Amino acid sequence: MTQHDDKWIKLAKIIFERDPSAHSWQEVYDLYPSIKALRAHAEAHKLFLLGNYYEARHISELARQETGIEIHPGAKLSDLVFIDHGMGVVIGETAIIGKYVTIYHGVTLGAIEGYPGKRHPTVEDYVEIGAGAILLGDITIGHHSKIGAGAVVLQDVPPYSTAVGVPARIIIKRDRLDTSNDEISPLL
Repeated sequence: MTQHDDKWIKLAKIIFERDPSAHSWQEVYDLYPSIKALRAHAEAHKLFLLGNYYEARHISELARQETGIEIHPGAKLSDLVFIDHGMGVVIGETAIIGKYVTIYHGVTLGAIEGYPGKRHPTVEDYVEIGAGAILLGDITIGHHSKIGAGAVVLQDVPPYSTAVGVPARIIIKRDRLDTSNDEISPLL
């Protein structure tokens, strides 16, 4: 077993501990679309960084066809991201996603315009993004924040905040939360 496999097994075990519908971490590791898409993205991202753009896009396209999760090979994702019920998730080329982020189905991390450079959202650590949320442009979602289902986010969201609505507005902002259980609590 390689160190690369260890990180996927760790994520599968964390998901298994928190997902009441999972029957084993092996089930999560082998069958969950999130793990499949993230593993494919890790390989595609390596190729993308080496300039093998065609091969990278080919891997990401095959993963999209199998899982319904579209992650551009240029996107930067931490090791511990969970995409729950991932169908319809789209993550653009210049998106950056921190650790212990949960993304529900139908979420888009997209661009507003097609100009070169950073044009997709940055999602900091310990963020939860509700189903169908759309985050557009070079914005930052602060750590320990929550984005409500169906929200359309076009501006930065401060840390420890909750944003909802169309367009999104901040409805809760805290100075700090209890982060003692951060490793697993935001994953499900």
